[in-house]
Amino acid sequence: MTWLAPDLVLDADGLRRDVAVRIEDGLIAEVGPAPADAMRLPRTALLPGFVNAHSHAFQRDLRGAVERIDPANPDDDFWTWREEMYAQAGAMDPARIHDVARRCYRQMRASGVTAVGEFHYVHHQPDGTPYERPNALAEAVCEAAEAEGLRIVMLLVAYERGGEGIPPTPGQRRFCDPTVEAYLARLEAMRVWAEDRPLVTVGAAPHSMRAVSPAWLTAISDYTRGHGMPLHIHADEQPREIRESLEWYGVRPIQVIDDAGALDARTIIVHGTHCDDAELDLLAARGAGVCVCPTTEANLGDGYAPVQRMFERGIPISLGSDSNTILDPIVEARELEAMARRTAGQRNVLVRPGDPGPAPYLLTCSWDAGASAIGLPLPRIAVGAPADLIALNLDDDEVLGVADEHLAAAIMLAGSSRLVTRTWVAGA
Repeated sequence: MTWLAPDLVLDADGLRRDVAVRIEDGLIAEVGPAPADAMRLPRTALLPGFVNAHSHAFQRDLRGAVERIDPANPDDDFWTWREEMYAQAGAMDPARIHDVARRCYRQMRASGVTAVGEFHYVHHQPDGTPYERPNALAEAVCEAAEAEGLRIVMLLVAYERGGEGIPPTPGQRRFCDPTVEAYLARLEAMRVWAEDRPLVTVGAAPHSMRAVSPAWLTAISDYTRGHGMPLHIHADEQPREIRESLEWYGVRPIQVIDDAGALDARTIIVHGTHCDDAELDLLAARGAGVCVCPTTEANLGDGYAPVQRMFERGIPISLGSDSNTILDPIVEARELEAMARRTAGQRNVLVRPGDPGPAPYLLTCSWDAGASAIGLPLPRIAVGAPADLIALNLDDDEVLGVADEHLAAAIMLAGSSRLVTRTWVAGA
């Protein structure tokens, strides 16, 4: 049992001073006046931890290596980057993927992230042959998160093919299962493996409409619906993907997903960078969310998501670090408002009725939308909530001198992860 007594607490219910938090058995057991033996946290703000809803941990080791021109491919874009990523994926084994994931998660936690949705698709040996333990690589990634005290939702990826009528390339073979039944057997085994691991839960992730057929989408969606699992899928990240969807199916990617019965309130579309208005209307009608990954989408030259149009339709927007080139959840959240301002040509765009500015909405994206996206409880400093908390330094020059009423805005629109001095996950 631990009492934490900061200068103030800040969560979705607002800012409160002279409030202490008692942690017991990984949960917040009491919020109230500080007892004499409380752990004092002077000049500190206590907040719920941030949720990173989309990560590919192994890609962390691409940073730097892909930031140069290849004379053989002077027109560098997402597709040339993908070949470098496939080479990195091909080098993974259980020990190596555990190592890179652990380093990635260590910095992620230090940046204020307390829960991550890991969109994991490196499954088998390089030639596609299963390991003796078919989920050996996914288990190694989860064990890396546990070792760093990070809550993880293992979004086990389904991968069938290279495209409609296209077999997997050599670089994709280790991602693929021979049948959807084989994938679902691995998903079930992963779910059972995680049952007695308090920091690990499991969801499903058909990689994209390019990588799985509509029949696979339907089967996976039916399974996840029956087990109450989140379902994540890449969509509308690239114009080429949209052209191929129109060529293969006569409709755009979001419509393909919907026609397969896989678009509902459990579904998270990752990226949505090139969604048109009809697709956004469909997402809103189905109650689906979008996970935007601003720093990766910028790094890959993907473009940027139509966040203002998503916001206007009430589509929940969560945030992800994706390739993990940058690990700073405050920067990711701030980019939502920056993209909206660039699009609208004005300031203070993502503002809900009754809010003083965009900061409350950005915190909602970082907390509620992120937690809902990966099937976790809403982050709160309230009795019964998980004790997944972060301490921010109020003496840091990024926020020093800011009045209480402007603190949330200063954190989200002028701050960074350097403000984070300590992180607790399940109270530890």
